[in-house]
Amino acid sequence: MQQWMNLLSQHAVGQVLINEPLAKYTTWRIGGPADVLVIPSNQDELSTLMTILHEHDIQWTQLGRGSNLLVADKGIRGVVIKLGEGFDYARFEEDRIIAGGAHSVVKLCVLAAKKGLSGLEFAGGIPGSVGGAVYMNAGAHGSDTSKILQSARIVLHDGQIVTYSLEDMQYAYRHSILQEQPGIVVEASFQMKTGNRDTIMAEMNKHKDRRRITQPLQQPSAGSVFRNPPGDHSARLIESAGLKGYRIGGAEISTQHANFIVNVGQSTAADVLELISYVQQEVSKQFGVQLQPEVYLMGEK
Repeated sequence: MQQWMNLLSQHAVGQVLINEPLAKYTTWRIGGPADVLVIPSNQDELSTLMTILHEHDIQWTQLGRGSNLLVADKGIRGVVIKLGEGFDYARFEEDRIIAGGAHSVVKLCVLAAKKGLSGLEFAGGIPGSVGGAVYMNAGAHGSDTSKILQSARIVLHDGQIVTYSLEDMQYAYRHSILQEQPGIVVEASFQMKTGNRDTIMAEMNKHKDRRRITQPLQQPSAGSVFRNPPGDHSARLIESAGLKGYRIGGAEISTQHANFIVNVGQSTAADVLELISYVQQEVSKQFGVQLQPEVYLMGEK
């Protein structure tokens, strides 16, 4: 690690933190320390950082706004990268939105609605960053990021800066090319449609209200834990299996929404992983369906 620190200290790569606990950066409030957490403040710092990591074969992981993510109890080895405030912006060019990778999706939805721009209503209650939404093709209510993305600027694993078109992203359900060819989304351009401000706000608020009623938003969670299997819903299967309220350690299947696991008090990543495995076993045994996790596990078990 000392060698990494010497390398990083010789270049402008942003804020560098050693053995930084990651639980405070995740919506589950779970996770051990990062060997090194680096917070670049601009594209040049990020590109320099990625070039160094690539040239010296140093393992790296990106951390967004901490949703849809489980960080292991032993933390994450190597370098963890979190985009800084310089990537948290949004600007509007007629019916187009250009947003930084660290910008909040929820905040962007509200800004778009206020300007009478339609296309982001589906994401009104989705936690996370613009970069994360672009990376995983985030979606809800019959729509997703692929429906509005125009292009994305990405810093690739070797420090190269590229702009990918919608076609380049190779989108599928919760999937993009970046899951095979690693890179970090620093900016995205979204093509919107002009519409009635009140209608757009009403549609977005309807989705937000539904989430408020049906999801345990007041408790630490990571959003939906399992992908929906074809033609069905994971929440229905889990509830039908009688698993609502089932608890292992500090991790509990939400009594409000069966596809959420909530941290009800000092939960560990091990608790969550054991509960995920138990749900998979029970649903498979009772219904013959293999549930696949939607959350990403990062770090050393």
